[in-house]
Amino acid sequence: MTRTWRPIAVQRYRPAEVGRGSLGALLGILVAGLTARAVPGGVEGLPFIVAPMGATAVLLFAVPASPLAQPWPVLGGNVLSSVVGLTAGRLVDEVLVAAAVGVGAAIGLMMLLGCLHPPGGACALVAATATPAIDAQGFAFAALPVAVNTAALLVVALAVNNATGRRYPHRPPAVAGAEPGAPEPLGVQAADVARAMRLLDQGLDVTPRDVVALVREAETQALDRRLGSLPVRRVMSTDPAVVLPFESIYRARTVIVQRRAKSLPVVDAERRVIGIVSVTDLFTRDLVELEPVESMMTTDVVTLRDDTPVAQLVPLMTQHGYRHLPIVDAEGHLVGMVTRGELIAVLHRALLGDDLAQ
Repeated sequence: MTRTWRPIAVQRYRPAEVGRGSLGALLGILVAGLTARAVPGGVEGLPFIVAPMGATAVLLFAVPASPLAQPWPVLGGNVLSSVVGLTAGRLVDEVLVAAAVGVGAAIGLMMLLGCLHPPGGACALVAATATPAIDAQGFAFAALPVAVNTAALLVVALAVNNATGRRYPHRPPAVAGAEPGAPEPLGVQAADVARAMRLLDQGLDVTPRDVVALVREAETQALDRRLGSLPVRRVMSTDPAVVLPFESIYRARTVIVQRRAKSLPVVDAERRVIGIVSVTDLFTRDLVELEPVESMMTTDVVTLRDDTPVAQLVPLMTQHGYRHLPIVDAEGHLVGMVTRGELIAVLHRALLGDDLAQ
């Protein structure tokens, strides 16, 4: 056997994933069979559950994030493929040829309609090579038991996956720059991945946004490995300029000019951050200088603990657009500020291979 045929790596599943997959499939198949048994309309000898549902259960409970396991591919793939298989069985007398035509046509239809689901091919095969009971049921076989089985499995998948912390149906994670009007960040984007996937001969069963999220997380892990446990307190400025909420806008303008700051945290008497004003806010707006700062400050302020790893600053500043972040201690008191300048400096040192622990 050549190396090409050997598995590259063994997928290791967490106990929670094993439990979700096995127990979820057990419950799903049981509910699907009992539901079909309870629905009237089947002919004598008609199976209350069909074999392709086992493969559908694998996708729904073991890999629910797969594009092949989403509701439309599951329901559309199984039901439409059953109709195609039944049609092939009626149009072609030779069973083997009918099976081949049914499966081939079902795959083509699923691809065209965006509901590709591997068990759908098995549904087409079962329908094209119909037993006497399936033949007697006719095209109603696509509804009972196929559609009933599939719908019941989907309901159980919705309940089990979401109850065990796995969102289903799967939605690709949001990535910076994906929303209209958001700044275009540097690095790999979903459009870049989509173009790269189109250049490959093989289709990849993941969405571009899933790949981007994976790449971004890998970048964060790599930075964390390179920067080690370097906390934000090691790179922040420890004497940030601040203003109190009742101080005037004139006072804030004076402080920001004297300290050459880009922003001023607004703090209460215990130095808890309650707002922030930037140089843009203070000098590009028509403000009354004697008005208090609290009348125009931004109150939705993102702060970071001083023990936060520096690697977590990167997505905040490069993807989410923050230029300066107040740093607080465990009690929420302001202890420093970090700007893009400090972040660039530490990343430059990391790039050069300097010992960041010093």
